[in-house]
Amino acid sequence: MATGTSGNRLRRLAIPTLVVALITGTTGVAGTASAAPAGSSGNGSGTGYFTAGSDRKVTLTDGADRRPGGNRAATPKAAADETGSGMYVVELAEDPLTTYTGGVSGLARTRPAAGNRLDVTSTPSQAYRRHLDTQRGAVAAAAGVTVNAVYTAAFNGFSAKLTAQQASTLRADKRVRAVTASRALGTPSAPPAATTATAANPTPATPGGADQSAPADRSGRPAKPGPGTGAGMVIGVLDTGIWPESASFAKKMSAPATWHGTCQTGVAFVAAHCNGKIVGARYFADTWLAGGGSVPEGEVLSPRDMAGHGTHTASTAAGLPLSNVTIDGRRFGPVSGVAPDAQIAVYKVLWGGMGYDADIIAGIDAAVADGVQVLNFSIGSDLGDWEANTPIGVAFLNASLAGVFVAASAGNTGIVSGAISNAAPWVTTVGAAVTKLDEATAKLGDGTKLVGGSLDALPGGGARPLVFGDQAGSPDLGAVYCEPGSLDPAKIKGKVVACALSDMFGSAAEIKAKGGAAMVVFDPVGNYRINSIFNFPVVYLPTEKQAGTLFNYLMRHPTDATVSLRIGGDGSSVPGIPSVADFSSTGPDKVTLGVFKPDLVAPGSNIIAAVSPAGNFGRQYDAYSGTSMASPYVAGAAAILRATHPGWSPGAVASALRTTATDTVGTSSPLDQGSGFINLPRATDPGLVIEPTAAELIEFSETAEPDGKALNLPAISLREYDGTRPVTLTRTLTNVGKARETYRSSVSGLPSMKVTVSPASVTLAPGRSATVTITLRRGSAPWDRYVTGSITWQGKAHSARIPVAARPWGISARPYADDGEEFARMANGAFGMVQPGFTGPLVGRSTGYTPMRRTSYSMPAGVYGGVFDPSATGVKKVDFTVPANTAGIVVEANTADPNTNLDLYLYKGDKLIYSSDRFWTSAEQAYKFLPEPGRYTAYVFAQYPGGPVVDFELGHAIIGRNAKYSGATLTLPSTSERGQGFNFTLKPNKPLAEGDFWAYTEYSTNGTVVPGNLVYTQQSSWQ
Repeated sequence: MATGTSGNRLRRLAIPTLVVALITGTTGVAGTASAAPAGSSGNGSGTGYFTAGSDRKVTLTDGADRRPGGNRAATPKAAADETGSGMYVVELAEDPLTTYTGGVSGLARTRPAAGNRLDVTSTPSQAYRRHLDTQRGAVAAAAGVTVNAVYTAAFNGFSAKLTAQQASTLRADKRVRAVTASRALGTPSAPPAATTATAANPTPATPGGADQSAPADRSGRPAKPGPGTGAGMVIGVLDTGIWPESASFAKKMSAPATWHGTCQTGVAFVAAHCNGKIVGARYFADTWLAGGGSVPEGEVLSPRDMAGHGTHTASTAAGLPLSNVTIDGRRFGPVSGVAPDAQIAVYKVLWGGMGYDADIIAGIDAAVADGVQVLNFSIGSDLGDWEANTPIGVAFLNASLAGVFVAASAGNTGIVSGAISNAAPWVTTVGAAVTKLDEATAKLGDGTKLVGGSLDALPGGGARPLVFGDQAGSPDLGAVYCEPGSLDPAKIKGKVVACALSDMFGSAAEIKAKGGAAMVVFDPVGNYRINSIFNFPVVYLPTEKQAGTLFNYLMRHPTDATVSLRIGGDGSSVPGIPSVADFSSTGPDKVTLGVFKPDLVAPGSNIIAAVSPAGNFGRQYDAYSGTSMASPYVAGAAAILRATHPGWSPGAVASALRTTATDTVGTSSPLDQGSGFINLPRATDPGLVIEPTAAELIEFSETAEPDGKALNLPAISLREYDGTRPVTLTRTLTNVGKARETYRSSVSGLPSMKVTVSPASVTLAPGRSATVTITLRRGSAPWDRYVTGSITWQGKAHSARIPVAARPWGISARPYADDGEEFARMANGAFGMVQPGFTGPLVGRSTGYTPMRRTSYSMPAGVYGGVFDPSATGVKKVDFTVPANTAGIVVEANTADPNTNLDLYLYKGDKLIYSSDRFWTSAEQAYKFLPEPGRYTAYVFAQYPGGPVVDFELGHAIIGRNAKYSGATLTLPSTSERGQGFNFTLKPNKPLAEGDFWAYTEYSTNGTVVPGNLVYTQQSSWQ
C-alpha cells in the first residue's frame, strides 16, 4: 500500500466521551484521498482511494498505529526529560491520615474504624497532619527541594520539580517510599464540537423526516433502577469540571453534616454555583502550571467544564430527573442520573483534556479529606496500566481503606489492544455495554441491506440517488472523506453522499451546506459501533465488511447508485441487548497476575446526559459513548448501596455489584464482561459478600510483582498457573442478609477442568462468615488458552456468582490473545526458543517437516487502493479443508510484481480468523494454531494492483498433529524450569527439496503433554 502525501487528512471517528488516554507518542499520519489509475506504483509510492496512512487512521483512543508493533510508545510519557529532570511525585514512608493506625509517640490513630469516615477536622487528624508537615519539610530541605503540591489525606507526599540528582537523593532517604516521574495524561479525541464546532451549524433544527422522540430513558438508567436514590451521599468526580447552569444540577440542597469541602471560585465560576446539588468544587493545576505555565487555549482556570466530559459523567452518576431532553430541536425523552438525590463534588484535574497524575492525586487527596463516599474516575490509558501500584493506584487504595468506593473506566481499546486501565484490585473497573440498538438500515439499489446506526432523523421514503464523495468533488481536497470544502454542490444536491470515515461532524456539515440530503459513512478498516447526534441525517456503517460491500457497489454503479435510509434494523449490529460494546477494553489485566478485570459492565453506549455547551455545539445535552459513561453509572449505583447499607465497606459494595451481575448477550466470558451486566435491584440484597481484608490489599500494594489470586476477591483469575499441578485457593463468604441461610456451591463452564469446592455447602447466620477451599485442576483443558466459567453459591433466597478464568502456562507466558496470533507460537527450526510454565523432566517429539504447497494464480485487477469485499473484482478465493487433530494451518501470499500490494484474509465460514495487510510488502502470512476442523477460505486481495492482471502465488501448509512427515531431529534439554527459557533445534534428518517447510513440536513432562510450536525451515537451491 502506498504512503500518502498529505500530513493529517484522515481522522478516525472519535468516541465523544473517551476514556482519557495516556500520551503515547506521535499521532498516526494519514494519506491523501485521491484515486490513481491502475499501473501506478504500488508498494512504495503512489496514491489510491485508501492509502497506507488512511487505512491506519487515528484510533479512538490512541492516535497511533493500531497494529502490534505500530507507532506506540512502550509507556505513557513522563514529565521528566531525557536528563531525568522534571516533575515528580514523591511518596513518603509514613502513612497518610486515611491509614495511620498509631505508632508515633503522642499521636493517636486517624484511620477511621470500619463503617466510619475520615474526619480531617478532628484533633488527632490535625495533630498528625502537623507531624506530616514537619516530616515533609525536613525531607524536602535535606534534598534542597521546593515543594509544589502537598498530599496528606489519601497519600503522604508531595510533587516537585526535581533534578536527576535530587531524585536520587530522595530515593536514598529512608523517610521516602517512592519517587516517580509524573505522568502526563491526555484526551486524544475530544467531545464532538471541541475541534469542529465552527464547521457545523449550532442552530437547533429538525432534519427532514419524522421526529423520532425516545419515550425510554436515554440516560442508560434502567426503567426500574432499584430502591434508593443516593440521598445523603456525595459522589466525587475527577474529570474536566462541570457546567453548573445545567438543569441536571439545578436544585438547592443542604450539605451533609460530614462535608468538609469548599467551593473554589475562579474564572466564570462563583460561589453561588455550589448550590448544594453541586456541594463542592475545586480545580488542581499546580503541576500543569509548573510544567506548562498556563492553561490551554479554550480552558479557564476554574472548576468550569469547557469540554463536556466531566459534566456528562457527573450527570450520569447523579443528575436530576428530567422528563424530556431536547437536542437540536428533537425530543429524546427522559434522562436521570443513577443516584438523582446524591450530591456532586467536582475535582477538575484535566486541562484541555490533559493533566498530570500529580494533580490527579491532589484531587483524590482533597476528595477524601472533603468527605466524599464515592469517587468516579473516567480517566485511563490507551495502552492500559503500564505497571502495578502506581501513585494514583496507591492514593485510591488509601481512599478505599478510608471507606471511599472508587469506580473507574476500563478503557476503550477493545478492538485495538484490549488493554485494561485502572486494574488495581481495590478499584471497581467498569466496561461498557450496549443497552439500546439505535439501528438504521441503508438499502442499496441492488437490494443489499446494511444495518448500521443512527441517532438522527432520516429522510425515509423511497430510494434516493447515492453518490460517492470522491466522485462528487475534489480528490485533492479530501472528497473521498467529504472533507470541508471538498464537495461540488451541483453533484450532491438532493443526493445521499457516501463518505469514508474521517471527521464525521465536519463531513456532515459539508454535505448539509452543499445541499446534500443525507450522509452514509463507511470505515475501510472497521471501527467501533457508536453513534453521535449530527443534526443532519447520518447513517454510520462501522464494520470493514460493510465498507467493502458499499464501496464496491459504488464502484459498480458510478452513475446510477441509489439507497433508501430508514431508522431501525434487524438487530444484527450487535449480538443482543445488553451486550459488551466492541470498544470496551477486555481482560485479563496484562500487568498483574491474579487480578480479574473488568469487574463488570454497565450502560456505556449512546448515553445522553448533560454536557458543556462550550464544547458541544452549544448543546446542553448530548450522546456520548465509552467506558467513561459506564463508570459513573456504577458510581451512582454504589452511592445508592452506600445510602441503603451505611455499614458496608467499599469491598462489600463491590462484591454486591459483582456477584449479582447477569450475563450479557453474545458472550458469557468474564474476559469480556467481567462478572456481567450490573443488576442494581439484586445488588441491594446480595445475600453474601466476598471482600478482601485491608491487610491483604496493603500487602499487594507493597509487593513489586504482586499476584492477586489469593486475595479474597469475588472472582478467580489464573493467568499463568502451572497446569501440571492443582491450584488451591480460599474464599471467605459473609452473610449480609437478614436470615440464616444455606448456600450450595455449583460450577458451570470451565470445560475440561476439574473444580471442587469444599465444603460443598455452608450455612451462615446473619453477619457470620465461612471459608471455603477451591481446588482447580487443568484436567484436559487446553494449554496457553483461557477456559472460563463460574462458581455459584445458591441459597433459598439469594445466589452469589463469581467468574473464573484460567489459562495454564505451557510454553508462552503473558500472551496478547488466546487465538489468532498467539504469542511465541511460531519458531525457526534452526534456533527456536520455548519458555515453559512447568518444572520437571522434558521430552519432545516432532511431526517432521511438510512442504508449503504453492500454486500460481492470475486474476483481473480491481479498484486501485480500494476496500476488500469477498465478491469484488481483484479478489481470489481459495478453499482449504482442515481435518480434525490439526496442529496448525499456515497460508502465505506473494507476488513478484513490485507495483502490486496484496492483502490476505483467512476465514472459517463468515468468521474472520486472521488478516494480514502489511503495507510495506506483499509477503502476507495468516495462520491458526490448533484450528477447529472444517472448511477454511483464503481471500487474496490486490489492494494495489500493478496492472490490469495480477499474478501471484498462494501457498498453504496444513500440519497434522499426529502426522508423519520428512523426518527431523528435535534437540532440547532433558529438564525444564518454570519461567526459564530454553533453546531447541529441529534439524531435518536428510536434505529437503527446495522450498518452505513446516513442522509441529510437542513436549511432555511426567506424562503430561504440552503443545509446542509450529516450526519453519527453508531450503534454497544454493544451500
